[in-house]
Amino acid sequence: MRTNIFLRAAVAATAVLTVGAGALPATAKPAGTPATAAKPLGKYYDQTLDWHTCTLGPDDTTGQKLDAAGVQCADATVPLDYSDPGGRTITVALSRLRATDSAHRVGPLLLNNGGPGGPGLDMPLLVGETMGKVARKYDLIGMDPRFVGRSTPLDCGWDVGSAVFSAGSDRAGFNRSVARQRELAERCRRTNGDVLPYVTTRNTARDMDVIRGALGAKRISYLGFSYGSYLGAVYTKMFPGRTDRMVLDGVIDPARYSQTLLADATAANERALHDWAAWAAARDETYGLGSTPAAVRATVERIQDAAADKPLRVGRFRVDEHYLPVVYFAGLGSDLDTQRAQLASVTRTLARAADRDRVEPGPWLAQMLENFTTAAGSHQGSAQTAILCGDVATRRGIESYWRDIQAARDGAPFASPLTHNIAACEFWDRPVEAPTVVDNDVPALLVNATGDTRTTYSGARQVREKWSRSRLITVPDANQHGVYADYGNACADKGVNAYLDTGKLPARDVTCRGR
Repeated sequence: MRTNIFLRAAVAATAVLTVGAGALPATAKPAGTPATAAKPLGKYYDQTLDWHTCTLGPDDTTGQKLDAAGVQCADATVPLDYSDPGGRTITVALSRLRATDSAHRVGPLLLNNGGPGGPGLDMPLLVGETMGKVARKYDLIGMDPRFVGRSTPLDCGWDVGSAVFSAGSDRAGFNRSVARQRELAERCRRTNGDVLPYVTTRNTARDMDVIRGALGAKRISYLGFSYGSYLGAVYTKMFPGRTDRMVLDGVIDPARYSQTLLADATAANERALHDWAAWAAARDETYGLGSTPAAVRATVERIQDAAADKPLRVGRFRVDEHYLPVVYFAGLGSDLDTQRAQLASVTRTLARAADRDRVEPGPWLAQMLENFTTAAGSHQGSAQTAILCGDVATRRGIESYWRDIQAARDGAPFASPLTHNIAACEFWDRPVEAPTVVDNDVPALLVNATGDTRTTYSGARQVREKWSRSRLITVPDANQHGVYADYGNACADKGVNAYLDTGKLPARDVTCRGR
């Protein structure tokens, strides 16, 4: 499944970077000129990428799959701080599946799987199969953004793998959340304060343009999911004229990108839980969670109450009221039967744990708990939080979060304590740069399901209205985050492929019903 949004400092705020808001590097040549950039960034744009095999060792299954498919890997060198191109450098890990149809080659298609902080080296494999023959026209480029995956790492040394968790059932739980987020922010400041100011979407966009230059391309095509839609929009603003064919799937309205971004998804997650409960109730003989949607919801509430009273023992893991809702939040990212069945099986396990039985987690739940509740996920969780907070950290005031939770709790008792909970960004240093104001109009193909539980459909509609030259593919009545190459909707997949193949957007918006 697609990386879920939010589920894979020392510099003064007055500092001015070489690349200003909405501008190209002061020394770069205008769009449409050769890919080489003038000094002082020229050495980065002109670098020769050393493409090699991807496998790092005998346990590197991802690298082995990439090698088997003919994918190559490389590391691009970029400046940590674009205002100091002669200073410290970092690396950005890349993968490439080369075009085989040289007669109709379009150029590089840069891929981003979302996050923020989601790794992307395996993206050529994830989307290449769905692209079919169209993939032959492109060099498919996967990327681990700066400080993610195999790129120069950032790890705050957390004992958990995510700063996304629920406030719990009462004020005491919320107070624990406040203390926890403060602690996580302080650990990042203490361990990585020298780099935190540069862990931003704007710098990732700058890295993308360096990669464009290093690939020898005047323009790049782009396919971005979830947070990747925001990254793509920021790139188009900072580097106008340097994109060719753009597909944004699971669309974030840049004007609503903030440290409380998940608040927009409160109602969608509450609806998705109800829809899943109805699905599980219709299969009560299989899962035994209740014969009506209300009964299934009551089972979930009983599990939540038990976790609030005392953390659930699930194998070697302990699941409290703060992380239990994250399990459901992750499980509600898709309404495919396979995903709903997985969540039902997990619920059955958790129900036994709520009865204080000895239980062992299945593979999905074990991986989920490993990544979210232990130090094993610290690297990705640290990078994810650092990117978001580096972009938009704002001191809202602690009480504002509690007021929002309480205001939404009656209508969304399941979702609101998580989607409105306080963020580590409340305790972060102010960003060095203001967020990018994306007010341009870019030809792009937008894709969104109406029941998306992460990037809500309203965001896609708002971007469509602002970008009059764009077109929107809508998948109605689907609680799905990330459609293309993931949901099995033939109409949506065909629409994206047609655009990537011809470069021509549909004449009008498209509605793709069913699968």
